[in-house]
Amino acid sequence: MHNLNESSVLNTLRALKPPGSDKDIVALNMVSGLDVQNTPDGAKVRFAIEVGPEEGEAMEPLRKEAEEAVKKLPGVASVAAILTAHRHAPPISQKQPKPETRIDLGGVKHIVAVASGKGGVGKSTVAVNLAVAFARDGLKTGLLDADIYGPSVPRLMGVPEGKPGMNAEGELLPVMQHGVAVMSIGFMIKEDTPMIWRGPMVHRALQQLLGDVAWGVLDVLVIDMPPGTGDAQLTIVQQTSLSGAIIVSTPQDIALLDARKGINMFLKAHVPVLGLIENMSAFVCPHCGQTSHIFGHGGAKAEAEKLGVPFLGEIPLDVAVRETSDAGRPIVAAKTESPPAKAYRRMAGAITTALQGQNPDGQGR
Repeated sequence: MHNLNESSVLNTLRALKPPGSDKDIVALNMVSGLDVQNTPDGAKVRFAIEVGPEEGEAMEPLRKEAEEAVKKLPGVASVAAILTAHRHAPPISQKQPKPETRIDLGGVKHIVAVASGKGGVGKSTVAVNLAVAFARDGLKTGLLDADIYGPSVPRLMGVPEGKPGMNAEGELLPVMQHGVAVMSIGFMIKEDTPMIWRGPMVHRALQQLLGDVAWGVLDVLVIDMPPGTGDAQLTIVQQTSLSGAIIVSTPQDIALLDARKGINMFLKAHVPVLGLIENMSAFVCPHCGQTSHIFGHGGAKAEAEKLGVPFLGEIPLDVAVRETSDAGRPIVAAKTESPPAKAYRRMAGAITTALQGQNPDGQGR
């Protein structure tokens, strides 16, 4: 059975432009309600094309063109495309671009979000070790702890409590640790202080951690996202030019269910998913050498294939990862030849290759 994913449908629809516009229907946010159901008989695809009420008749040829284009994709059994006018939009030819609200990080070539659908899967440990791996590969690397409610990057990176410094322009200065420029809300609060904040406060805090920090020139900025798909994630997606996202999951079915939600969130926001990582993949007994798949095995790889995203590999459940993390010395820096460290280095290399593929000259997003 051929598994179709939403990204393939959106890429096909990007070839279609409405009359009088130089932008495609995806860029104009005209595509909504996209749903792909893979069945033994083929994929069933449904989506809507949003237009102004007065444009319905004129846009019917565009609807038919979109429907026919998606039907040509391999494995498609049926396509249902409808025109909808839920919003009173002006005609396409009169639409003006929305004001630019993204935070300007002009010195940063690539921004990569490390995310998970749920907590407890080791997302922050993965983000930290990938950042250190990038730095050890010679990339100028930054690490932003965007997990406002549970900032763990200061502990994982071995950064002591205390307020970060400021430059003459009033910008916060990242703390350099293990070759990485690091910023976290955890630098400014005690480790046991709960963040009892509502959404607007979280939104503003993230804006400051992104825009009011002297990041300087970076090849890659890794963002350790909070778990889930809520307000904080929406702020990051809407206000930064993400080059891509990495999804972290354990092999457990319940974790993979939530990972799927995270992947779909980024795809709906038109953010490339650079890959899925299976963390805590297997435990190798240090005494007898026996391998135990505590959370199951192979689930993340199968899920990646099903959703049409790259599978970056497996990180074993290793006592050394816990020990080095608690000590504030990421395993990529502390035990460079260990199996987990080598796995992180391989994954960082694959991610770098994918980013260079987006921009062959390595410049800009």
